[in-house]
Amino acid sequence: MNKLMNWLEKYITPLAAKLGNQRHLVSIRDGIIVTMPLIIVGSLFLIVANLPIPGFGDMMAHLFGEKWQDKLTYPVGATFDIIGLVVSFGVAYRLAERYRVDPVSAGVISLAAFILTTPHEMLYATAAGKSELVTGVLPVSLLSSKGIFIAMIFALISTEIYRIIVQKDITIKMPPTVPPAVAKSFAALIPAFAVLVVVWLIRLAVAYTPWKDIPTMISTLISMPLKHLGGGLGGILIAVFCIQLLWVVGLHGDAIVGSIMMPIWLALMDENRKVFMAHPHADLPNVVTSQFYEVWTTVGGSGFTIALVLYYLFLARSKQLKQLGSLAIGPAIFNINEPVIFGTPIVMNPMLIIPFIFAPLVIVLVTYLSMDMGLVAKPSGVAVPWTTPIFISGLLASGGKLSGAVIQLVDLLLALLIYYPFFRMLDKQHYREERAAEAPEQ
Repeated sequence: MNKLMNWLEKYITPLAAKLGNQRHLVSIRDGIIVTMPLIIVGSLFLIVANLPIPGFGDMMAHLFGEKWQDKLTYPVGATFDIIGLVVSFGVAYRLAERYRVDPVSAGVISLAAFILTTPHEMLYATAAGKSELVTGVLPVSLLSSKGIFIAMIFALISTEIYRIIVQKDITIKMPPTVPPAVAKSFAALIPAFAVLVVVWLIRLAVAYTPWKDIPTMISTLISMPLKHLGGGLGGILIAVFCIQLLWVVGLHGDAIVGSIMMPIWLALMDENRKVFMAHPHADLPNVVTSQFYEVWTTVGGSGFTIALVLYYLFLARSKQLKQLGSLAIGPAIFNINEPVIFGTPIVMNPMLIIPFIFAPLVIVLVTYLSMDMGLVAKPSGVAVPWTTPIFISGLLASGGKLSGAVIQLVDLLLALLIYYPFFRMLDKQHYREERAAEAPEQ
C-alpha cells in the first residue's frame, strides 16, 4: 500500500495539480459547487418521500392524504429541476472571475445562451390519452441534471466570447457620471449580442440535422453505441463505464444510459419475477436486471461513493472533507450521492476519476461472477425502492436470501480498498491547504 501511495504521489499528484489549476476545469468545479445548498435541501425531502420503512407510507397517507408524496416532491422539483440553470450561471461566473471581467454579466449571458439551446416545446399527455405538442414552454427535464453538460459547454463558450470582446474593449462606454451598475449593463450589450448570435446560428444549424435540437443531438451521439448492449456481463460493464464517465464530465450518466438500458433490465427483471413466483427455489434466468444495477452496483449512489463518504466522516484530517462527510452520510445511506459528487467535487476532479470509474466496474465483475457461479442468490425480480439502505436492499432484492446482503458487504470492502489511496491523497492535499491558510492567523 505504501508503494502504491508513493507511486500515486509521484506521478498522479503532479498531473492532478496541473489539471486542477487549469482555469476552465477549476471554473466548472467551482460553478457546480454553487448547486450544493439546493442539492442537500432537495435530498432531505427526497429521503422523506421515499423512506423504505414498513407502514410509514400508510401513516403519512392517513395524516396528509393519499397524495402526500406529491406534496414532498414540490421542494425536490424546486431544487433538482433548476440545477442546469444554476450551473450555467455558476460556471460562467467563476470563469469570468479568473479573466477579471464582470462575472455577473457573464453569468446572465451564459444563462440566456443555455435557454437558447433548449427546445421551447414539449409533448403533453391529454386527458384522452393522446400526446399533444405544446410550444412556448421550457421542458423542466432539460433544465435539471440532464442539462448540466450542455450548460457547462455553453457557459465556457459564451464566457470566452464575452471576455474576448471586453478585453479588446469593443463595448459601449458611458459617461463617468453614470452609475457603475448601469455602465456595466451597457458594456455587456455588444458581447451579449455576439454570444446569442453565435448560439442562435448553432441552434439553426442543428435544426437542419436529423437530431433537430442540441439536447437531442448530444444525447443521441452519447447513447447510440449503448443501444446494441444487452443484459450480459459485457453489456453491464460497458453501461456502467459510460455512466461513470458521463458523471465525471458533469452529465447525469444514470439518466442518459438508464433511459436506454433500463427497458432491457426491467424486462430481464420481470423474467426473473415470473420464475421466482412460480418456483421460489429455482435457478433464475438472469443476473443483470434493474435491481442488479440499483441494489448492488450503485450503493450510496453511482460510483459506490458511500465508501468515500465513510472515509470523509471517520478518517479525514481535513475539516472540509470531514464536514462534507457529516452532511453527505444521511443522503448516502439512502443512495443519494449528489452532495458528495458535487461537494467534493468528483466532477472534473483528476484525483478521483480513477477510483470513481474503476470501483463500480470491479464490483460489477465480482457480483456478477458470484451470482453466475451460484455463490450468491440472483435478483428475484422484487422491485426494491432505490432508496433502500445497504444490506436491507440486498436481502429484499434477493428474495430474502442472506447472500444478497453478504455480497453487498464484500462490495463495500472492495470499494473502501480501491478508494483508500486516492482518499489519502485528497485528504492530505486539503489538510495542507487548510494549514497554510491558518498559518498567517497563528
